[in-house]
Amino acid sequence: TGTVIQISDDFVTVDVGYKSEGIINIQEFKTYDGQLTTEVGQEVEVYIEKMENDAGQMVLSKDKAEIMKAWDRITQACEANELVDGMVIGKVKGGLSVDIGVKAFLPGSQVDLRPVRNLDKFIGQKYKFKVIKFNKKRGNIVLSRRAILQKERDEMRTKTLSSLDEGMIVEGFVKNITDYGAFIDLGGIDGLLHITDMSWGRVKHPSEIVNVGDEINVKV
Repeated sequence: TGTVIQISDDFVTVDVGYKSEGIINIQEFKTYDGQLTTEVGQEVEVYIEKMENDAGQMVLSKDKAEIMKAWDRITQACEANELVDGMVIGKVKGGLSVDIGVKAFLPGSQVDLRPVRNLDKFIGQKYKFKVIKFNKKRGNIVLSRRAILQKERDEMRTKTLSSLDEGMIVEGFVKNITDYGAFIDLGGIDGLLHITDMSWGRVKHPSEIVNVGDEINVKV
């Protein structure tokens, strides 16, 4: 543990109680959008990379100290089947990059229950994730948000099914539209609203009556 004693354009200088201060690259103290996250007097945990460089300074790393601590948390979360908190920090090939203390990969197929065309809207958002695969030697961590959403949906489905009866009027939202009707999400379970049950009048296509996302009352 050391104390920040100076901040320059390139380095943060930290006193760890040795004969010389240590330096850390300023980028290790910046968020994904470039905001500085430290100030003089702050205590930080650091990893000693080199006791002395060519200039006689100790070389430290805040990121590596956090990575070592994060790996311990991730290992425990995996063993206990617990969720981890993270922030989506950018788009990468095949999915998204997530900061959970270390960088982890969220495949596009694991972002939501349905395929997502625009992944940009998730950047900067915080979520809970399930670790579905990790390899400490390679530094690979694969996450899933879909697994959490699916579990929540299954629980909602059970609750909804137990409370439904024929003849009930319930509220739902239009999840999908086809040529023969619309699928209504009643809370974890979808029901078909057939085109012939949409109106007393003639309906050529369900989109004349409803749009995806509409909230409507329907009778079971």
